[in-house]
Amino acid sequence: MALAGLGTFFYASYGFSNWITGLRAEVPSVVFDWEKAIPFLAWTIIPYWTTNILYAGSMFLCSTERELSIHTRRLLAIQLVAVGCFLAFPLKVIWTKPDTSGTFGLLFESLGSFDRPFNQAPSLHVALTVALSALYLRYLPRAFFGPFLAWSGLVVASTLTTFQHHFIDLPTGALLGFLALWTWPMQGASPLSEIRLAAAPDRVALALRYGLGALLLAAIAAQLRGAALWLLWPAASLLMVSLAYGALGPRAFAKDVDGRMSFSARILFAPYLIGVFVNSRLWTRGEPRRVEVTGGVFLGRVPAAGDLDGVATVIDLCAEYSRPPGDVVWRAFPSLDLVAPDVDLLRRAADAIETSARPTLVVCALGYGRSVAALAVWLVRSQRAKTIAEALDRLRRVRPRLAPRPAQIAAMKEAAHG
Repeated sequence: MALAGLGTFFYASYGFSNWITGLRAEVPSVVFDWEKAIPFLAWTIIPYWTTNILYAGSMFLCSTERELSIHTRRLLAIQLVAVGCFLAFPLKVIWTKPDTSGTFGLLFESLGSFDRPFNQAPSLHVALTVALSALYLRYLPRAFFGPFLAWSGLVVASTLTTFQHHFIDLPTGALLGFLALWTWPMQGASPLSEIRLAAAPDRVALALRYGLGALLLAAIAAQLRGAALWLLWPAASLLMVSLAYGALGPRAFAKDVDGRMSFSARILFAPYLIGVFVNSRLWTRGEPRRVEVTGGVFLGRVPAAGDLDGVATVIDLCAEYSRPPGDVVWRAFPSLDLVAPDVDLLRRAADAIETSARPTLVVCALGYGRSVAALAVWLVRSQRAKTIAEALDRLRRVRPRLAPRPAQIAAMKEAAHG
């Protein structure tokens, strides 16, 4: 039933958008000069067509009702968004396919019976390949990962070598596919499951700043075009950060209790994640990577794998970093940077510090803010300090540059004495 419904909707909506766009007097194209060197490879119509087989087979691969429901939502969302883009921002392919014969010719002829050169960006083939790969890799033995991913890469490349798409369609299609995975994860709740508009002034201000940054990058990309179109990726990344501060909270980064961000979140937030990592290293250059607070409890910046020697437990207050590889026990309490942390989260993080195996490393991006807040609450709740002010003075002796904001201090006091 899922396959019948999705298949019917796919071909009906795909054909409808092609028909509507075909009525336009003029449809633009976005083509890079280097694309003229892409050869037409008739045989790549075979991997191009295998998407249909993988699409149909994926419905029968799902082993639970939840899995089928999530997979169906992903595919439906991809189709709806893509068709919406085809109608609102139509593009066309300008290449003329050479005549082909034999089996390849029959496959091209079959494709041409319902396809016209207007449904371009984002590439449905690429978006669907992302969603289908995510499901198939859940079931394939690890030994088959490499061959399957290589074939998926060939499917993506075939959109160019069959003259079905221009390059701009590929990264936009990948973006759409990863957005679908991010929105409907197989484990845990969706980042969109709890949407609450931020009321705190610091969160609203940061949401606006990141939103304006996204708009600026998008405007530059639209104005300069060409290679500047790659700025749409960091623009989308900053827009998602803006949504995190404005409505979604730390859940937007899709980080689990073991400190791992989902692969889709790492792709979508990648430009921002690179920026904050570089910022972390610049701010803390010349400082010790960690400093001891008391009794085997350390404070530090977000660690790389080489920074974990001798550490038994990491208490992580970051939302925007994924843990490095390693066997250390990792307990994550994701919170947003530069804003007042959640009071209940601070209490849970403080309790985790108290019960963790030593040595314990408490971290955030720089080791100046969120980690300091958790440690200050722990010092008071464990009666190692009488007040938050005393706890902060103690922490400042080992980390002089910490500078908590008034709203953060207020959250610490409430968490320590509640």
